[in-house]
Amino acid sequence: MVQISLARGWKLDVERGPDWLFVRPHRLSRTALDSPSFAEQVWSTLQQNFTHRLVLEMADFERLDSHLIGELLWLYERIHGHDGMMRICGLSSSAQDLLQRCRLEERFQLCRDREEAVMGHSRPTQPR
Repeated sequence: MVQISLARGWKLDVERGPDWLFVRPHRLSRTALDSPSFAEQVWSTLQQNFTHRLVLEMADFERLDSHLIGELLWLYERIHGHDGMMRICGLSSSAQDLLQRCRLEERFQLCRDREEAVMGHSRPTQPR
């Protein structure tokens, strides 16, 4: 696993798997809320690893704020535009509910864990 520290309060744990990149973001400080670099850094990491298949492991995020959702949308659009796939796993039930209210759960393909994300079939996610 490689750890990448980002400017303005983010750290990424990155693992490479066959055809997939697994990224677990960590918010190190509240100043990260203002950082426009989260999605751009993940995109750059995908480019450096020559893949457009991403599993975001979001177990460390009890809640999602509007800025982070915007970053996820930007990242999804970029990956989708390159015929890639983006899946999110490990979200709390409150974060899942928010994405459902925003009608984004289908776009992000929410999964329980890394295995489900890679296999490409979603089972109904269970709250943590």
